[in-house]
Amino acid sequence: MFERSIPEWLRHPPSAAAHKPGARAFATLSGVEAMIRGSLLSVFPLAMYAALGDAATVSTVYFAVGLTSLCVGLLLPWVNRLIPRRWLYTLGASLYVVGGICGAMGGLMVIAALVCCTLATVTCFICLNAYVLDYVAKNDLGKTETLRMFYSALAWSAGPVSGVALMKLWPPAPFLLAAVFALVQISVFWWLRLGNGKLIQKARDAAPNPVAFLGRFFAQPRLIAGWLFAVLRSCGWWGYIVYLPLYAIESGLNPELGGILVSTTNAFLFITPLMLRWVQRHSVRTAVRTGFFCASVGFLLAALSPVPALAVACLFAASAFLVLLDVSGGLPFLMAVKPSERTEMAAVYSSFRDVSGVMTPGLGAVILLFAPIQGIFAAVGLGLGVMYLVAGRLHPALGVAPSARVRRAA
Repeated sequence: MFERSIPEWLRHPPSAAAHKPGARAFATLSGVEAMIRGSLLSVFPLAMYAALGDAATVSTVYFAVGLTSLCVGLLLPWVNRLIPRRWLYTLGASLYVVGGICGAMGGLMVIAALVCCTLATVTCFICLNAYVLDYVAKNDLGKTETLRMFYSALAWSAGPVSGVALMKLWPPAPFLLAAVFALVQISVFWWLRLGNGKLIQKARDAAPNPVAFLGRFFAQPRLIAGWLFAVLRSCGWWGYIVYLPLYAIESGLNPELGGILVSTTNAFLFITPLMLRWVQRHSVRTAVRTGFFCASVGFLLAALSPVPALAVACLFAASAFLVLLDVSGGLPFLMAVKPSERTEMAAVYSSFRDVSGVMTPGLGAVILLFAPIQGIFAAVGLGLGVMYLVAGRLHPALGVAPSARVRRAA
């Protein structure tokens, strides 16, 4: 007799099969994860420097962690055949909790915290991108990526400076806060009921070798170019987020400067919808080339500047164009992925984070043997400049909105 007072959606909840998450669901999940990563973004370089004592050792540890993450990322498609995607994502998010606890313990445990958080990032990134490719139409990928960044803007803007400030008050604070956010992330994920993705069916054949799909990747030049864009863009962020704070410390500037500037840069995420409109009016090629060219110039000027404050200003200007690359740089790859290769290619694409995490600190450790940190800025600037040339081979109309194409034709 009380059934009438129970809402229809509670009496007959939609089945998981009928549930189709949209762009806002993925943006919400990305926003919560950004709270974790944002609060630790500028904390890790400072904590690592405090624990290890010099920039070269920090670079070496980052290199080893990046290599580990790369191997794990390539194995995840095989692991996904043994562990359902919803549990794999949950496991990845749980590593954030473990990482936060390890970081709060201080000392050399910060290295274990970095390992856990890095593996958590690659696991969640691969799973989330596979969900996006399952449920979002190709023409809506740009909108989805922009919405994800917009929802994450506040966390990326406030997180770095807040994390450094909390670390100054009580070193374990930002790590414990990240662990709490990780619990929220797991709760939101299960509330969204993303399940195991779309088109899940029993495999008829034996699971392939974890790296067997790399041959299909290397046979598609568009995927290779899109992946390289992501790698060098990530190298740019490495140079800015990790080595800018170290450069500030060794140059006698404010140690908190890195966190302040990273937070300020991330405020540009609030205007990503405007950036997307600009991309749609022009083209992905124009946006990608503009981003790589201007970011390259900024890093090269920073490398040549004899005044630390001027070098920091050049890096800050370059970071604005790295945000533009965040909006447009991933689209060439995502638009070229075949539906039958979603999970495998999501794993390949996610490897850009780990490859850049191996390249940048590995090369940085070598450069620091005979040059100051500004040598790393020069190497990053040259790499970004090469991508400007590669981007010239993209199709001129890639990513242009249909209405803009009509106006061009007229």
